[in-house]
Order: sequence, then structure tokens, then C-alpha cells
Amino acid sequence: MADRTGYDVAVVGAGYVGVPLAATFAEADCRVLLVDVLENVVAALNRGESHIADVPSDRLAPLVERGVVHATTSYEELREAEAILIALPTPLSHQREPDLSIVEGAARRIGEVLREGQLVVLESTTWPGTTRERLQPILEEASGLKAGEGFFLAMSPERVDPGREDWTTKTTPKVLGGITPECTQRAAALYRRAIDTVHELTSPEAAELTKLLENIFRSVNIALVNELAILCDRMGIDIWEVVDAAATKPFGYMRFSPGPGLGGHCIPVDPFYLTWKAREFGFYTEFIELAGKVNEEMPYFCRSLVSQALNHHAQRAMKGSRILVLGVAYKPDIGDLRESPALKLISLLQNAGAEVSYHDPHVPRIDEQGIELSAVPYEPSKYDCVVIVTDHSSVDYEQLVDEAPLVVDLRNATGAKGAAAEHVFKL
Repeated sequence: MADRTGYDVAVVGAGYVGVPLAATFAEADCRVLLVDVLENVVAALNRGESHIADVPSDRLAPLVERGVVHATTSYEELREAEAILIALPTPLSHQREPDLSIVEGAARRIGEVLREGQLVVLESTTWPGTTRERLQPILEEASGLKAGEGFFLAMSPERVDPGREDWTTKTTPKVLGGITPECTQRAAALYRRAIDTVHELTSPEAAELTKLLENIFRSVNIALVNELAILCDRMGIDIWEVVDAAATKPFGYMRFSPGPGLGGHCIPVDPFYLTWKAREFGFYTEFIELAGKVNEEMPYFCRSLVSQALNHHAQRAMKGSRILVLGVAYKPDIGDLRESPALKLISLLQNAGAEVSYHDPHVPRIDEQGIELSAVPYEPSKYDCVVIVTDHSSVDYEQLVDEAPLVVDLRNATGAKGAAAEHVFKL
């Protein structure tokens, strides 16, 4: 155990990855420093108030009161930590290329205060080679120390799935790879203090690619079932019946469901890291890029479904129709809007002349991608059409079938009752 006047772990980035990391290490009797640039976030954390749903305030507050979690805006305090974990965003630019500016900027500031013997681990998802080719030179230049000798450097990609209770930061196996074998060993020893299972790899590149493979696997399989959903619509076959039937096979098949598109911080973004990096080697990841194309087209197909439902059932045009979008978060029972397909679908419906409102118990307001809307009360009977985009568990979907004059169900939330109702149209 480290000197209790210092910190065992410092986490740079108090977001959906950093705060659960901090809580997990603190609950393992480690002293944790959280560093973030937002003063209001830091002040709230030091009051024991959490802005991250996976770490509610009643979990964070006792850790703050015990003095095992402290937040700051000062990078200077990183000197007091044994290890520094970087958990910052790596978004895509408008040209769909990796934007490492946030991580690189933080790395320069870390390098300026880095002292001999400290461990630095990158948790942010990125392309293979980032740790060695981008992070290492910045840290070495700013600190005057050499990775693997003066300080230790590794990569261990976050694998957080917000809202899950069965697999948490503590119970999800950790993969990691260091610049040198000793870097790997140091990182593994750190994570074993708080994480149940640690899997060591031979390099940071292997760790970086592991995370990309996990999310590319999901992207490709979701694209496959989305493409089949479009085909099933033309063939008059119920895609949900087919998916349910295929899922009865106990081997050789994994269930994936169609939907209005991909959302979240990983699956819509991560594959593009690899396609961008592959071009450096004269290689084109056509399979991955095709999956991205299929998934990005789904909001357009879903808009067409809404138009068809209005025309065929209500004899109404899209223009002037009152549409309630039910659920706008990217997945059920959370309030996260990142890359949510609901945003694109709302924009498409508005552009077609519809009067669009939304209800989501987890998202009180949208102010993104040119959309400015506040959530409305749940009154489905007041709308010409209700479109189920995100199937939050708090909604009674059988009752919705009874109350709404027209439903377009993009998630099979209405089940058998919806399948039997003439006014319910399914993806």
C-alpha cells in the first residue's frame, strides 16, 4: 500500500469511464485522485455528488467522506500518485477520422509533472499504435524520462457498458499490454488490486486492437441483421420471428437484433479508427466499412417506415403529422445521447415536415445536432403516430398499443400484441 499521504491511483477524466474506475479502486482500499478540467464537475464530486449513473451519489459520497476519493483540476497533484490512468474521449472528426487532441493535450500536461517510477496507462479507445507512436513520444519529451526505464507505460482499453449491472468495471476482465514486459507487469499488478480478472497481452497494439475487434464484431453483426430486416420487409417476413427462431440454436449463433441505427460511445465510432489506420498500410477494410454504411442507412429506412404507416393506415402525409418519438437515448434505461440514432431520425422526420415531439424519462432535453427540444408528457393518444426508438423498461407497451392511434415499433417492444394489431407497424 502506498504512503497514505499520496495517491495509489490518479484518473485523468471524470466521465463515464473515469468515475467508475475511481470508485472501483477506492472500494479496493486505494486512495484515488480524479482530475478533470470542469470546475463544476470537480466541486460536485468533492461534495459526493455524482453525474455518472453507474456510480450514484450514495455510492460515491461515503468514499469521499472517507478521504479515499478526491477530485481536482490541478495536474500538479498527479506527482503524488503511483499510477496515472488516462480515461479521456477520442472522438471522430467531421471527416470520420480519429481526433486525439484531447488525449495528446492531457499527455503533454502529464509529461510536465511525470516523475521517475510512475506508471501511465491509456484507457481511451483508439487505433493500434497510439500508445507507442503518439503517447510515448509526448510523455518522453515533456518529462525527459524514457518509457520502460524512467517511467512505465501501458494500454488497457476501457470496456464499460453503461447501465449494466451484471458486468461492471470490477467484474469485466481487463486486457492490457505494455511498452516493455516490465510495463505490462506493473500495469497488471495495479489492476489486480481492484479488478477480478486481468489478461496480459504482449504489446499495447494488441490491447488497442482487442477493443476495436470487440466493437467491430458487434457492428458487423448488427449490420447483417439490419440488412436482413430490410429484405424481410420486402419479402413480407417477420424479421423478429426469424431472429427468435435462430436464437433457439444452442451453438454456432449469437443473437443480434435490428434497430434504427447504432448509438453509444463505441460501436458507431470504433470501427473507423481501424479503417483509418489500415489505409496507412495500403489495406482497405471493406467488410467493416460496408457494415458502417448499412448501419448509417437505417434511420433513412425507418423514416420510410413511418411515412408508409401514415399513408397506409391513417391516410396522412408526413408533412403536418404529429409524431411522438418514444425514447431517444442510445440504449434502454440510461440518459446517454451519444451517437443516438434517434437524433438522426428526428432530424429526418422534421425535414419531411412532421411536427416531432419526444418523450424519454431519462433525457429531459435535447440540444444537439441542431435539434432543440424538451421532453413532453407521455400522452400517446394525442399524436398521429408514436415511433418507438428506444425501448425503456418503464413504458407499458401493451397499454401503448391500446392508446395510440398508430405505432411504428422499431424495437419489437410491443411483442405479440403489437404483431396482432393492424395499427402497429414493425421494423
